[in-house]
Amino acid sequence: MAFGRLQVKRSDAPMSDINMTPLIDVMLVLLVIFIITAPMMLSAVKVDLPKANTAASSQSDVQALAVTIDPSGAVFVQEQRLQGDALQQALRLAAERNPATEVQLRADAAVPYGRVVEFMALANAAGLSRIGFVTEKPH
Repeated sequence: MAFGRLQVKRSDAPMSDINMTPLIDVMLVLLVIFIITAPMMLSAVKVDLPKANTAASSQSDVQALAVTIDPSGAVFVQEQRLQGDALQQALRLAAERNPATEVQLRADAAVPYGRVVEFMALANAAGLSRIGFVTEKPH
């Protein structure tokens, strides 16, 4: 029996190809992270919106003020919790900037109707007469 070595031809040039597998893995992980976090970035205040069949608004040139009322009745203007005089001042400033500003009201389904009406009265007193109610489509 003869024991011999196989001739292995060694290349003097280094491998110049880029290994794409780690890059693709990282991109897929980032894609999954963005898919999961994108809906969370829509609104920081969690509310259970009422469900209704409504027509989508086609007015894109209208300036909007996002207002959320959470289940406890706290009011958030542009994701910032406001109450009392600070809330009245924020609504008044929005009306002074543009009297045609539309308040896009996102009220939780558990919020009593009276609390929503109280906010509507505050907005009207501040000079904001356009209020849109944001809902979810039923499944």
